[in-house]
Amino acid sequence: MLGQDVLAELAGNPTVKVTALGRADLDITDPAAVLAAVAGHDVVVNCAAWTNVDAAESAEEAATAVNGSGVRNLAEACATVGARLLHVSTDYVLPGDATEPYAETAPTGPVNAYGRSKLVGEQAVTQLLPEHGYIVRTAWLYGEHGPNFVATMLKAATQRETLDVVDDQHGQPTWSRALAAQLVALGHAALAGRAPAGVYHGTSTGRTTWFGLAREAYRLTGLDPERIRQTDSAAFVRPAVRPAFSVLAHERWAQAGLEPMPTWDRSLAEALTRPGFQALGQAALQAPTHAPSQG
Repeated sequence: MLGQDVLAELAGNPTVKVTALGRADLDITDPAAVLAAVAGHDVVVNCAAWTNVDAAESAEEAATAVNGSGVRNLAEACATVGARLLHVSTDYVLPGDATEPYAETAPTGPVNAYGRSKLVGEQAVTQLLPEHGYIVRTAWLYGEHGPNFVATMLKAATQRETLDVVDDQHGQPTWSRALAAQLVALGHAALAGRAPAGVYHGTSTGRTTWFGLAREAYRLTGLDPERIRQTDSAAFVRPAVRPAFSVLAHERWAQAGLEPMPTWDRSLAEALTRPGFQALGQAALQAPTHAPSQG
C-alpha cells in the first residue's frame, strides 16, 4: 500500500533513479541479498513489514524476523555502503496510555508482540545508523492499494445497514499517499544534510476515533453517517491488545525544515476522490442497504 504510493510520488522526478523491490524480489531476512540490493543507492525506504498484528501474538519470532532482524540487515547494509535509511515504524512501540500527544522522545513500551517486533527494528536503526538512520512512525494507515479500515467500512456499507465502531481508541488516520510525500521530502532533506537522524512522527495532524473516522468517511462519500453506531473496545475482543491512545506529536519536522503532514480530515477528503475509493463509494451508494444522507 505505502510502497506503491512512494513510487507514485517519485515518478514525477526524472532526476531520481528508483529501484523498487517487492517481497518476491528481495527477502530482507537474507543479509547477503540485502547488501547486494542496497549497494549503489543513496537512500533506502523500508516499507516492508509484518503487519498482521493479531497473528504476531502467536508468531512473534516470525514477526521479529521481518520487523527486527530484517531491519537490522537493512541498517547494516546502509552503514556499509553509506546510504540513508528511512525506516517506517509504528505508534505500537508506545504504551498507548497517554492523554497528550506522544513526543518523538517519549519512552517506548509496546503492549503487544507486533509492537515489540517493531521496536527491535527501531533499536537496530538507532544503533547502527546514528547519523544516517531515520525512523518514521506512522499509524492508522489507509490507502488505495491495500486492505485498510476506510476501504473495509465502505465495503461493509454494501452488505449491512448499520455498523458498530469503537469510540474509545484515539489516533490520527493517515493517508498512505500523504505519508509517501512526506517520506520523499525527508529523503531529499537527508541527502541535502538538512535533516538530523532519529525519530519522526509520520501521521496526520489532528485526532479522532475509529468511530469518528468511519462517520466522516461515510459523510464525505454521501452515505448516512448515522449508519455508524458507537461502541467500545470491550465489544471486539482480539488476540492483540490495541493502544487506547495513538496520538503523536510532530515537533521534529521543523528541525528538517519541513511542515508536518496535513490534518486527517483534509487528507481523507482528498483520498476519497481517488479512483479506488470512488469505486468503493459508488458501490456503497448503489447498494440496496443505502440510506440517503439528509445532510
